[in-house]
Amino acid sequence: MKFSRTLALILLALAVYWSFKSLMPVYEAKKDVPTDSFSADRALEHVKELSKEPHAVGFPGHERAKDYVISELKKMGLTTTIQDGYTAGDWGNLSKATNILARIEGSGNGKALLLLSHYDSNPHSSYGASDAGSGVATILEGVRAFLSKNKVPNNDIIILITDAEELGLNGADLFVNKHPWAKDVGLALNFEARGSGGPSYMLIETNRGNGNLIKEFKEAHPKYPVANSLAYSIYKMLPNDTDLTVFREDGDIEGFNFAFIDDHFDYHTALDTYERLDRNTLAHQGSYLMPLLTHFSDADLNNLKSLNDEVYYNLPFYNMVSYPFEWIWPMFAVAVLAFVLLLFWGFKTKKLHIKDVLKGFLPVLITLIVNGLAGYFCWSIITWWYPGFKDMLHGFTYNGHTYIAVYVMFSLFVCFYSYHKFRKISTPNALIAPIFIWLIICGLVAQYLKGASFFIVPLYGLLAGLLVTLNQEKPNPFLMVFLALPAVLIYSPFIKMFPVGLGLKMMVAATLLTTLLFFLVLPFFGQLKSKGRLAYLFLFLFFAFGITSHIQSNFNEKRPKPSSLLYVYNADTDSTLWATYDHKLIDWNGQFLGNDKRRPNAETISSKYRTNLNYVSSAPKKDIKAPYIDTVIDTIIGDNRIIELCITPKRDVNRLEVFTNPIDISSAKVNRIALSSYFLEHRKSRLVTHYITNNDFTELQLEFPKDSVLELTLYEASNDLLSHPDFSIPERPKNSIPMPFVLNDAILTIKTLRFD
Repeated sequence: MKFSRTLALILLALAVYWSFKSLMPVYEAKKDVPTDSFSADRALEHVKELSKEPHAVGFPGHERAKDYVISELKKMGLTTTIQDGYTAGDWGNLSKATNILARIEGSGNGKALLLLSHYDSNPHSSYGASDAGSGVATILEGVRAFLSKNKVPNNDIIILITDAEELGLNGADLFVNKHPWAKDVGLALNFEARGSGGPSYMLIETNRGNGNLIKEFKEAHPKYPVANSLAYSIYKMLPNDTDLTVFREDGDIEGFNFAFIDDHFDYHTALDTYERLDRNTLAHQGSYLMPLLTHFSDADLNNLKSLNDEVYYNLPFYNMVSYPFEWIWPMFAVAVLAFVLLLFWGFKTKKLHIKDVLKGFLPVLITLIVNGLAGYFCWSIITWWYPGFKDMLHGFTYNGHTYIAVYVMFSLFVCFYSYHKFRKISTPNALIAPIFIWLIICGLVAQYLKGASFFIVPLYGLLAGLLVTLNQEKPNPFLMVFLALPAVLIYSPFIKMFPVGLGLKMMVAATLLTTLLFFLVLPFFGQLKSKGRLAYLFLFLFFAFGITSHIQSNFNEKRPKPSSLLYVYNADTDSTLWATYDHKLIDWNGQFLGNDKRRPNAETISSKYRTNLNYVSSAPKKDIKAPYIDTVIDTIIGDNRIIELCITPKRDVNRLEVFTNPIDISSAKVNRIALSSYFLEHRKSRLVTHYITNNDFTELQLEFPKDSVLELTLYEASNDLLSHPDFSIPERPKNSIPMPFVLNDAILTIKTLRFD
């Protein structure tokens, strides 16, 4: 029996490994892939070409990336067109987007299938290999393979490579609201990235139910689906921002997102390069596209809308499991009824004792509280010990995966040690409290988070385990592991997914899920005599991974520290500053901030940006030109005052931001593009951000109450601090990269206008 338990424990560990390994294909370099099949190697060539340099809107590389995509589509014999124009989207971000389009004519008259990704990279330092060069490459290679089959599809296939996605979904907004093809689209497949590796998750965009979409997705038979309705439910509640959101909101067009999120520390940074893109991940994107392209190019896209929702989750060997929302409460009722009957049977046969059942709640509460607190304070402890990690704005560090292992090992130590201390409680009595906790969880999600209702499925395995232990003194360990397999295969990837996707601040999700998963495997763990030894094994692993994480905590060329530097000229006060967002300076920017660095006061730019400036210091004055401002119109009509300004750069710039004092603006146009009334009503101080192409002017027309005082503050920025001839900024050291998500390596001018 001891050998059987050991072998069963090994099989359990292999199941955990398989729960991750089975999520996506393994990339193999092959030169002999048939021309009508998707080749990750051929797709990689596109990624390599697209990510040679940063190519954000307004940057030199942007035009080269656009030309490359157009040339590749033309090589396939596709007629390629361009759609360009200004748009401000829903966020008040103005840019001139240039979309790339091609169309494969189908034999039928139904709705068209749209293949979607974007070719612009994030300003200013990202090379855009993963986000979203990988998406463009997937589509280019997938379309090439599809055309090689010489098969005429039933539905038209539209290829749309959008622009300015990173600035505010502007290209998608331009297509959906202004292109005649938009009305033809019945379904969109969007390929995105929020990291540089890991499995690609499928997320649905729909204004109604997901029933028909899930049905068709399953019929397409993608080999490695990674999707669940929990992620879908959370996604629906969050303010999501992919191109596909515009299709759903403005065009009522259904769609599937396919996005990978691991190695999140590369996202929007200079590390988003061809070399760092996970080859398995790119192969995974291709494994989605090809069967879906084949299926939906012939499917009826007119009937994808549904009023019904489905619970769904991926499971090895079964691919995708789904069932209707109508089953949620009956399945919960069956679990409750089974629990009540097992309680009755246990007490009747004297296998359960009220005192031992109540004692069984102690290890449950101890493990949940201790592990919950450990996970909750994880990020605070890490950033206290390593303050440089505060400058990783992703919230996920280079050694983040090791930290997940550290906290999982600690959680397992607490679980095994607690149940070792309470080993005198028999397994049937020890199972009552975990089942009770899981029933509460399942009841809550059935009511408030229906997409997570598949949590009930592993609970059936736990109930079956209770049934076996009530009837057998020494149940077969392989049977106990078999009953726990759904729990292990479903929940193990979640333990990693939450802190990877939401940052190490969400480590509490990993520690609690580890604890809850331990409860589901308790019918097997309960019969182990070696719980104490296993506890000390996991304690040893906790220290081993902890030491490893410390060794990996330094910054170097492979793990560069994000850093920032700004030169700020305030034309109102004729003053200049060096500024940084860094919590912990490096020598490179520290030499400019010097020993007289200080915290910025409330009047500085810090309050204008998502991440506040941390330090400023006096800077030498340079001849930096503020923009030329021409008041074209200033008149009063009725109760409103109308002002029109033309703001023209006097130097090469990349963006202009306009902020106002608290004032009701009833109408606003930027370069003839009206800002939405919803945005004007709900905005704070920022009025508009213009991402400038070809040093274009900004034309601003505002209408506001005539008795109000309008104050405009203009922030004009250029990302040329390191290359500007008036400055002698040394090259950033190789153990550092530009900090993402903030204005960086920039020369900034501030000018305020007042209209009394």
